[in-house]
Amino acid sequence: MTHKEILEHCLAKKGAYQDCPFGDKSVVVKVKKRIFAQLFYLNGEPMLTFNGDALTGDFYRKMYPDDVKRGYHCPPVQQPYFNTVKLNGSVPDEEILRMIDSSYEYVVSKLTKKIQKELENE
Repeated sequence: MTHKEILEHCLAKKGAYQDCPFGDKSVVVKVKKRIFAQLFYLNGEPMLTFNGDALTGDFYRKMYPDDVKRGYHCPPVQQPYFNTVKLNGSVPDEEILRMIDSSYEYVVSKLTKKIQKELENE
C-alpha cells in the first residue's frame, strides 16, 4: 500500500483529519486531536506508525517480526502501545487496513463518552 492509499483510508473515518505537527516530513492523522496513524519515511523506506493496546501491538510484532516493531520514534513508556510497520509489501494490505481500523477504534475508545457521541453524530 502506498502512503496515499493509507491516507485516503484514514481520512475516510469519522472526524479524521490530517496534520503535520512534526514538520512536512511526516503526516499525522488524528481524530479529536489524538493521533491514530503517522506516515513517514525512514532511510528512504515508507513507514506507518499506529496506536493500540499493548496486547494487539505485541500480536502484530510476533506475527510480522521483521516488519512490525515497537513505535520507533516513541518514548519507551509509549512503545508497547505504538507499532511501526515497514510498507514494503511483506505485510498484506488487508492486514495494514485492519491495523489502521484497530488504531482508530482504540483511540476513539479512549475519548470521553461525550466526545464519542459527538463523533457518532458527525
